[in-house]
Amino acid sequence: SPRPLPRLPSAATVHLAAGNNAASRANVNRRAGRSLRASVLPTDQNYSKKAFPVLSLDYHHIHVPFEIALWVLLASLMKLGFHLIPRLSSIVPESCLLIVVGLLVGGFIKLAGEKVPPVLDSQSFFLCLLPPIILDAGYFLPIRPFMENLGTILMFAVVGTLWNAFFVGGLLYAVCQIQPGNPSDLHNLELLPCLLFASIISAVDPVAVLAVFEEIHINELLHILVFGESLLNDAVTVVLYHLFEEYSGAGTVTILDGVLGVISFLVVALGGVLVGAIYGFLAAFTSRFTSHVRVIEPLFVFVYSYMAYLSAEMFHLSGIMALIACGAVMRPYVEANISHKSHTTIKYFLKMWSSVSETLIFIFLGVATVDGPHSWNWTFVTVTVLLCLVSRVIGVIGLTFVINKFRIVKLTTKDQFIVAYGGLRGAIAFSLGFLLEEKHFPMRDMFLTAIITVIFFTVFVQGMTIKPLVELLAVKKKQEAKRTINEEIHTQFLDHLLTGIEDICGHYGHHHWKDKLNRINKKYVKKCLIADERGREPQLIAFYHKMEMKQAIELVESGGGFKPPSALPSTVSMQNIQPKKPAAAKPVQRALPQLPKGREEEIRTILRSNLQRTRQRLRSYNRHTLVADPYEEGFSDFIIKKQKIIELEKKVRASATRFVIPPHWFCCLIQSRKHTRQEKKRKKRAVLSFSLQQQ
Repeated sequence: SPRPLPRLPSAATVHLAAGNNAASRANVNRRAGRSLRASVLPTDQNYSKKAFPVLSLDYHHIHVPFEIALWVLLASLMKLGFHLIPRLSSIVPESCLLIVVGLLVGGFIKLAGEKVPPVLDSQSFFLCLLPPIILDAGYFLPIRPFMENLGTILMFAVVGTLWNAFFVGGLLYAVCQIQPGNPSDLHNLELLPCLLFASIISAVDPVAVLAVFEEIHINELLHILVFGESLLNDAVTVVLYHLFEEYSGAGTVTILDGVLGVISFLVVALGGVLVGAIYGFLAAFTSRFTSHVRVIEPLFVFVYSYMAYLSAEMFHLSGIMALIACGAVMRPYVEANISHKSHTTIKYFLKMWSSVSETLIFIFLGVATVDGPHSWNWTFVTVTVLLCLVSRVIGVIGLTFVINKFRIVKLTTKDQFIVAYGGLRGAIAFSLGFLLEEKHFPMRDMFLTAIITVIFFTVFVQGMTIKPLVELLAVKKKQEAKRTINEEIHTQFLDHLLTGIEDICGHYGHHHWKDKLNRINKKYVKKCLIADERGREPQLIAFYHKMEMKQAIELVESGGGFKPPSALPSTVSMQNIQPKKPAAAKPVQRALPQLPKGREEEIRTILRSNLQRTRQRLRSYNRHTLVADPYEEGFSDFIIKKQKIIELEKKVRASATRFVIPPHWFCCLIQSRKHTRQEKKRKKRAVLSFSLQQQ
């Protein structure tokens, strides 16, 4: 019989078969897993029990943070040992000793046969070590002397740096082309690489200037001139560096490239300032709402500042100028909002952080000198050092000759010598040289050797001899004096007086614009960025409160044997301040007189209203709108007379429309109106002279 045809499987049968296959695969996988675990896990047959390790070593797991902590500890111990020997600190600057320590550490690592770690690479320097130093300088920057000398600082920073770069680069290229019959590697050096090297080595370094000038205690004018130059020449250095690096391969620079370079300088400088100001206002606005979470107030200052630096670097703007602008903008508003504890935390943390970074930079500079690739050329190195000195001296003398024509307080010959001699170079130049690629710049090793030589010469020779020269020349030093209420009153009075004189003369100088900015700041900005009533408090009362707080804390720290008054604000914490020597025999005295709260509020109201009235009386004179003072005597009589004159003129106009005036009446009317105008001018002059006498 024929075989039956096979039946096609239904859908349910197919689904069941698929499920059976999946189940069988799962069983296979489970059996494989059991066999794998059986092969991995120890069994009774092949497992031998070992002793449990009590102590084990895994240095590779923690070597990076451990080495960082060792470097910080070494830097702190060196700084501590330096200040324990006062005679040594009076002879040798701290930066010189730290470089020597770095050289010794690098030498020991080299002798031990180990590879010297690349401690001072450009990434760690520009992103980790440099920002704390610049933030500390910008946050505590003396704004008033900096703004008063801003024109002089910009001349030294912009024109002086451009002069140094082109003078050193041009003459260095000329020296390298001498003696063509004696072939050497210097003859292959082109003009653009020489200009690039000169732009790196010409800028004054802020880290080296801070390290040396803070030890010699130079007067405030010279300190702000040299330090301000070192801060603001960053934009010029960045633009020149990128410009010459970009066109070194092309070999030519056109006029269009020069114009684009000028535009790039403006963008880099002003863009960095704008980015820093934006983050500074954000930090001030955020601190307005931190009254209930005081513990995170310092964090906003540090984070916003670092974000400003990183944002500027992200767009290739000047990160140094961004940090300076951020610190200077945020400080007055942040300090009005935060507590005294937070202010102390910010102050000491910034000082500690910047001090450790500065110490590490100089130690790492010594270590990198031992390990770095060097190519010594006597001609190139010697000519570079000499040209740096000569260009600095010529630039300072020439620029000062121009600047003194516009300055009220002239820069003397001694001041010019200190400014020229204080142009120190530092680790910024080394890091910029380290960024050069060897395939584009075959002389990179020779450039690095010359940069290190210039740094060592300026730090060791000029840094060690500037203090004796300051004492020999009897240059005026910094005087540590506390500001008093009397000085504050006279300073404000002189500001108002000079603003009024500029308005009368029709000259819109910096006093005029400063007064305009102060008015805008008090009227709009403080209301948005400062919380509570502190934004509307007069400047003199705010300064008095600050002095009162300092005096109270100093009296408590000095151990006068008294109890702090209960009228002090609640933001001051006295629990950690203990008197050094308790004097039980002395009678208990109060640091400040304790007043009832009602009486104190009444005194503040009287002071505030009187100061506001005084401010209204001292408003600046404007020659276009002459307004008499309502507090002056005779003002009401003047108003009455003016109204009578206006009414008389209206009556004359009305009568003129009704009938025709005879010719002789018309002449009399003209004479009368002319006499009236002369009388008004005479009264205006009298009111103006009287108001000036009162002011």
